[in-house]
Amino acid sequence: MSQSRHRAAAPPLERQDSGTFSLGKMITAKPGKTPIQVLHEYGMKTKNIPVYECERSDVQIHVPTFTFRVTVGDITCTGEGTSKKLAKHRAAEAAINILKANASICFAVPDPLMPDPSKQPKNQLNPIGSLQELAIHHGWRLPEYTLSQEGGPAHKREYTTICRLESFMETGKGASKKQAKRNAAEKFLAKFSNISPENHISLTNVVGHSLGCTWHSLRNSPGEKINLLKRSLLSIPNTDYIQLLSEIAKEQGFNITYLDIEELSANGQYQCLAELSTSPITVCHGSGISCGNAQSDAAHNALQYLKIIAERK
Repeated sequence: MSQSRHRAAAPPLERQDSGTFSLGKMITAKPGKTPIQVLHEYGMKTKNIPVYECERSDVQIHVPTFTFRVTVGDITCTGEGTSKKLAKHRAAEAAINILKANASICFAVPDPLMPDPSKQPKNQLNPIGSLQELAIHHGWRLPEYTLSQEGGPAHKREYTTICRLESFMETGKGASKKQAKRNAAEKFLAKFSNISPENHISLTNVVGHSLGCTWHSLRNSPGEKINLLKRSLLSIPNTDYIQLLSEIAKEQGFNITYLDIEELSANGQYQCLAELSTSPITVCHGSGISCGNAQSDAAHNALQYLKIIAERK
């Protein structure tokens, strides 16, 4: 939402001397410019550089709101948005709507949470839909999305989503749940970029190997690290459990995510969750007198769980 207050006559839109220009023509000639960029160029030509001021900033609510005021010459306009950038865009857009000669020219204000569509490959404008169409075309099971993690402060949330396709998986992160899903889908599409639409191909031949690991693969793995874990007592003092878990994850092909819990435990200790991107996903809790100790305890518990699973026949 944007508001404007026209306090006096706007600067002339056209010059008749050798430096003749029109704001409307300027916009038409440079359609890729953002409102902020166009208004700045207009201010440079008219010697009225736009000045932006933040009037309001509400970041404690679920959806943050910012209000910016822009002054260019004798024109003052305001704009609101869920980010400072978007609020400035809308304030600049409101000022341009007063200044431009052709009111029919509209601006597309970019969504700050999404990539610029003009810079995306055409087949990835909707990666979620593109991945689903690809799965249908090749006879694969449809992709499934699971929100695995949500964290960060209220004004800067971050989401992690896991996309499963057959026995394979990819993770995506983003400032919204939708963006996290898009990023996960885009990772799969990047692997399929060389597939001809006419060819029906096995998913295993494309991906090559699973990014996660199953309990069956753990039990039958010839890997040095996992077999060392089977023989370990996991009780040797000063063992770096985080490093040990990382080495096993690298060997077995799964990812580890540590999530620090903001609330202390009932006995006043720090808490942490260790999430392993195995199939099925493994989540282990840890606690300690510091965040580092809590992470180490979570890694220790994850190792104990993997040891139990790997030893089963």
